[in-house]
Amino acid sequence: MGYNEAVSKSADVGGIPFVYRESGPATGVPLLFLNHITAVLDDWDPAVVDGFAAERHVVLVDLRGVGGSGGATPESIEAMAADAVAFVEALGLGTVDLLGFSLGGMVAQEFVQQRPDLVRRVILAGTSPAGDEGVADWGAKLQAAFARAAAEGKHPKHSLFFSPTAASQAAASAFLARLDARGENRDTPVSQETVGAQLAAAAKWGKESSSAGLASVTRPVLVVNGDDDVMVPTVNSFHLARLLPDAKLAVYPDSGHGGIFQHHALFVKQGLEFLRG
Repeated sequence: MGYNEAVSKSADVGGIPFVYRESGPATGVPLLFLNHITAVLDDWDPAVVDGFAAERHVVLVDLRGVGGSGGATPESIEAMAADAVAFVEALGLGTVDLLGFSLGGMVAQEFVQQRPDLVRRVILAGTSPAGDEGVADWGAKLQAAFARAAAEGKHPKHSLFFSPTAASQAAASAFLARLDARGENRDTPVSQETVGAQLAAAAKWGKESSSAGLASVTRPVLVVNGDDDVMVPTVNSFHLARLLPDAKLAVYPDSGHGGIFQHHALFVKQGLEFLRG
């Protein structure tokens, strides 16, 4: 069964229902996916999920207030990470690996600092350390992308996630087609209240005075990005890799914020090799 057939489930996390999906074998260390701003479960690329699920028990979750999950989305990355920790504990997952993309990568950074005992390895994609440039203005970037999409008759992810080259734009169309392939039991779209809270959290993260806590992260980390990221400047991935004591960096050519989706086969190959340790 592929990700498009995965059933949405609900877990009670401190009295709040968190919607999630699982795929892959039910054995081994689970791999927890943490999603980007504005995203719900249906925004994960099935090519990426199915690629990892070929070997790994994959768990994907809508955190508090996101999509079909209950409650109100908090306005800080720290609180989002605490929610992710509570979800892992509520499901009794034990030790997990983390795959955090964009906003989810910030949540993953905070998760491993809050509860290193629950984490084995971490993949951080298209994300930034706290206090780095290019994150606090996400609201303006989203508005510009939506205006451009309306003018060009395209999806905002064409410009937010992919480079303007012909090859990258073709990859964008293929990616969006994969997202649309799930016909039934789709997730609830993200609310404007949640997007506002996520933007507030990202703005605070971008204005943090220090990311010194990353020096305490002893778990192995794989940092990945495209070479032309307009959401989170690619240089931030270099900064992130330097701040972490045990990090590897992969930068994909002719791609942007969604480099892991454009180069999904390569990303899955490198990710699985990293997770095998």
